Amino acid sequence: MKALCAFSGGLDSILASELVRAQGVEVLAFFFETPFFSSAKARDSAAAVNLPIKIVDITDRYLSMLQDPKHGFGGHMNPCIDCHALMIRITGEMLQEEGASFVITGEVVGQRPMSQNIKALSMVECESGLQGLLLRPLSAKRLQPTIPEERGWVEREKLMGFSGRSRKPQMELAERLHIKEYPSPEGGCILTDETFSRRLKDLLSARPDFELREIELLKVGRHFRLGPNTKLVVGRNKKENQAIHTLWEEGDLLLSTMSVPGPTVLASGDVSPELAELAASMTVSYSDAKNDELTEISLKGRGMDEVRRAKGRDKVEFRDYMI
Repeated sequence: MKALCAFSGGLDSILASELVRAQGVEVLAFFFETPFFSSAKARDSAAAVNLPIKIVDITDRYLSMLQDPKHGFGGHMNPCIDCHALMIRITGEMLQEEGASFVITGEVVGQRPMSQNIKALSMVECESGLQGLLLRPLSAKRLQPTIPEERGWVEREKLMGFSGRSRKPQMELAERLHIKEYPSPEGGCILTDETFSRRLKDLLSARPDFELREIELLKVGRHFRLGPNTKLVVGRNKKENQAIHTLWEEGDLLLSTMSVPGPTVLASGDVSPELAELAASMTVSYSDAKNDELTEISLKGRGMDEVRRAKGRDKVEFRDYMI
C-alpha cells in the first residue's frame, strides 16, 4: 500500500507521514514549489526522517489561481483555501502515475481558524476531487472515516484527534516518535507578509501579464509607483543591489551612482525623459551623496549607456510614490 503526502516540511506534515508509515504504508512526499515558497525547508525535513520527496514546480497553475481565487484571500494575498485545494488536487492527479491509493496531509482541525475549520476542510476535499481518499492523520478521529480507514488500509485507532492552535500535542507526539529535528512554524509563505502582499497587489493591478522576474523583484528593495505604467525599485544594501542587477533586462533602465556608495535602481515600464530625471534624483537621494551636490549617475538600458549629473531631494517628497 502506498500514499502520497502533500508535504509542507513543517512538523504537522512530518508527523502525518510518520503516523501512516508506522502502519506499514509506503509514503512519498510531494512539495509544490512556486515563487512564493521554497522547497529548502521541505527537503531538509524529509531528509531528517528519511522520507522520499519529489519537488514539483506548479508556478503556472498557481499564478492562474492567484488571479482570482474562488474563496478569496486571507489577511493579505494568501489564498489559503484555494491553495490547499490546488495542491491536494495535483497530488491526487499523481496517484495513478505513482501507483498510490490515497493522499495524506498534515492539516489539523481548527489550527487556522479561517482555512482549517471543518467547513473549509470539507470544501478543500470536495474541490480536490478526492472525496474519501484524503486522509488527515492528525485529526482523523475528529473527522468522518475515510476510505483508507474503512477498508483497513490504515487503523483509525492509531491515528490522532488533534484540534486547535496549540502545538503541544504535536510536540509530544514528535517526542514519542523520536523526531528531534523539525522547523519552527514561522515563515514559509511570503504571501502572508504585509509588505510583499501590497507590492504583489500593485503588480497584479498594473501588469496582469507580468513576468516571473517581476515577482522576484518584489522581494527586494524599496518600491515606488511613479506612474500607472512606471515602476522603480531601489536597492537598500549590497545584496539587494546585486539581486536587482541580476534581474535587470535591457528593456529596463538601470541607474547607479558613480563616485559615492549608493543604490542600484531599476526603472521599468514607460520611462519618459521626465521620469528618468526623477529616477536619477531618487538614486542620488538614497545614496551617500549630499542632496545639494551634483552627483554622477550611470544610466544603462533602453538604448542608453551614459552618465548624467543629478541632485538629490528630501526623501519625504517620494512618500506618495512608495508602494
